[in-house]
Amino acid sequence: MCTAAVVLAATACSGGTSELASEDAADSGPLKVSIAPEDGATEVRPDLPVTVTASGGEITDVKVEESTPAPEGGAEDSGDDIPATGTLNDDKTEWVSDWTLAPGSDVTVTAIVDKGGESSEFTSEFSTQEAVPGKRLELKQNQPNSGDTVGVGMPVMIDFDMPVDDKARVEAAMEVTSEKPVKGAWNWFGDKQAVFRPEEYWEPNQKVTVDLHLAGVQAAPGVYGVKDHRIEFEVGREQITDIDEDAHSMTVERDGEKIKDFPVSLGMATTRKYTTTAGNHLVMSREENVPLTNGTLGVAKDAPNYYYEVADYAMRISWSGEYLHSAPWNPRVGEANTSHGCINMTVADSKWYYDNSLVGDPVVITGTDRELEVDNGWGYWQRPWDEWLDNSALGEADDTGEEGTPGSPHHQE
Repeated sequence: MCTAAVVLAATACSGGTSELASEDAADSGPLKVSIAPEDGATEVRPDLPVTVTASGGEITDVKVEESTPAPEGGAEDSGDDIPATGTLNDDKTEWVSDWTLAPGSDVTVTAIVDKGGESSEFTSEFSTQEAVPGKRLELKQNQPNSGDTVGVGMPVMIDFDMPVDDKARVEAAMEVTSEKPVKGAWNWFGDKQAVFRPEEYWEPNQKVTVDLHLAGVQAAPGVYGVKDHRIEFEVGREQITDIDEDAHSMTVERDGEKIKDFPVSLGMATTRKYTTTAGNHLVMSREENVPLTNGTLGVAKDAPNYYYEVADYAMRISWSGEYLHSAPWNPRVGEANTSHGCINMTVADSKWYYDNSLVGDPVVITGTDRELEVDNGWGYWQRPWDEWLDNSALGEADDTGEEGTPGSPHHQE
């Protein structure tokens, strides 16, 4: 494995004065440029940075091009094409890549360096080692998906196909940018899932981009990410629903103004499982109809308390079986809490809510003594912000502005 820098001779020159050139550069000795990894290197670790250094001149441009040979029998999906970027120091004498390289790729690094108004080009061509079968970290699934329009409470959920040991390095490779910047951070739920949320709800009506710079990131000893991925989604209007168990009422606010009041019926609370969870929920899915039964809880079909109903216009808000849905069989909607834990609504009201909801809309329930657990559905807003940061591998909030969040895996040495 060769990773040392090599001093290269200029391969091309062009006249003209660079905007980045300085008068001192021409008088600072002979021009010397080195690029690491060196030209001709093979089996380079993909998680090592590309570095360009110059003395006697100023670096004005660096381009990193990667190509992965297609396997026999056809092309392999290499993931999304995310441009390679790097960071140039203030003296313009050192450039370091921000992100890791794809395993099994041929890499060409081209650097342009200016000395006294004359530009010279330097190149290094090398190849990275391949990821070993069984040690290839892949994206299993994500939410939201590209093209989705979501509510202001929507988290970004990333699921991997194998455990991640070096969570800080992987976390640093996942970059979130938004048109309206906020403070946000990742959390880990087990070794395979990372979740990003802002400190406060997203600002409405904006685009959010998630760049997963996973190719080449070492997630565990010998385990490398193999593909980059880009997720682009829209945050829609702000809609927040408040449900009061004691008042049997539900209020919908959109963009800060109350637009609807609905009568509802919550869990009868005769047992813990029939008690509606309180706290900050999110709409997880919208289902035109869904079967509801306590048979999944072990209640026999011939038991007197067994039930089976098909509910229309259902919006899931937890993994413990809670939905907002139509309940034409319930005559006490708005008068008493008689459900098995769901939020019962009239057919007309539930259809309106179904038609006007987005996945990721907050639903805040008060009045019950059963708190929503942080991992019961998308209960991520139940975790206070300081605890959220404590469960981040990097341990600090980052801004989702132009620079993105949280940073480069090369900074996690």
